[in-house]
Amino acid sequence: MAKRAIGEIESQTHLEPITHFLTGACLGRSGLNRKTALATATLTLAAEAPDLDVLGRLRGPAFAFAHHRGFTHSFLGVPLVAALVVSFVYLIWRLRGRKTNDPNLPPRWGLLFLYACLAGLSHILLDYSNNYGIRPFWPFSEKWYSWDIVFIFEPVIFGFLLLGLIIPSFFSLIDREIGARHRGPRGRIAATFALAGVVLVWGLRDFEHRRAVSALAARTYEGADPVRASAFPTVIDPFHWYGVVETPAFFVLAPVDSLQQEVDPEGRLIVRPKPEETPVTLAARKSYLGRVYLDWAQYPITETETLQSPEEGYLVRFQDLRFAQLPNPLSRRGGTRRALAAAVKLDKNLRPVGDIFGSGNDQAPTPEPD
Repeated sequence: MAKRAIGEIESQTHLEPITHFLTGACLGRSGLNRKTALATATLTLAAEAPDLDVLGRLRGPAFAFAHHRGFTHSFLGVPLVAALVVSFVYLIWRLRGRKTNDPNLPPRWGLLFLYACLAGLSHILLDYSNNYGIRPFWPFSEKWYSWDIVFIFEPVIFGFLLLGLIIPSFFSLIDREIGARHRGPRGRIAATFALAGVVLVWGLRDFEHRRAVSALAARTYEGADPVRASAFPTVIDPFHWYGVVETPAFFVLAPVDSLQQEVDPEGRLIVRPKPEETPVTLAARKSYLGRVYLDWAQYPITETETLQSPEEGYLVRFQDLRFAQLPNPLSRRGGTRRALAAAVKLDKNLRPVGDIFGSGNDQAPTPEPD
């Protein structure tokens, strides 16, 4: 049960790794691999290396949640992670007898370190583009930043990067068939176009995101003016967004059509009253998980369940409304799911007993970190 809980929350906390690997490979193929040997390998590994923070799960889900996208996703951590990657590449190079694909192009380790830093920054930028967020100024600031324009997995970006690597291989097969010769690494044009395609996707989504936020902020909700409004991305479609609006007394969940700048075009608006603070919720907020979750969440909301004998206590569930409108593929009625939800179990004296991640009711609580 605990393993399933960890997987449910961690599966949505970072951009899936293949996109990062593909980005690093395209950076190498775009021309950087012409300056030094081992460039593509270094860039590919360094582009995914910040996600080594998943090793935090060894100390439990709450600890992993607290430290994900922390040090390794910060500007301070980039050069240190880059040094680790270059050291690994150097070790492999030595074990392989200092061999490279092109004997006339030796590895330049200082340049490879700079490339690894560039790949690390590409990882931070990609993670910043989605709505989970990053803490780039850790440890000087724990503030989370997110661009909110791209879903955690964006098939269009994935497709651009994949084609940027596959197309040159396809033409290479044709060249072999006709006996044509090609000097130097191939694939620079395709990789460059792939990276340019990613930038174009960002540009379109940023423009539509601003329109969606403006539409949400421009209207009133049950007679109340918005205190703040945000729009969060859907998969593939850059013109439809999940809107979240906060008013003094309640939250509003509403889909947004940014192309028409129309809020709730299908009449599915949901009003969520702000829950009353009680000694139970205050105790949950002061727990380890409560502090970590509320530090990360942009639109947190709590639900309290009283546990009956023989357990006797309380279960306080936390949810960030950023993820409350994600469709549930397992629901026959097309309902939503509690993505990235968590809960704190308290005893009858309001002391934390353990944490529960995900939305399953049959999960055993895991102890909070010391």
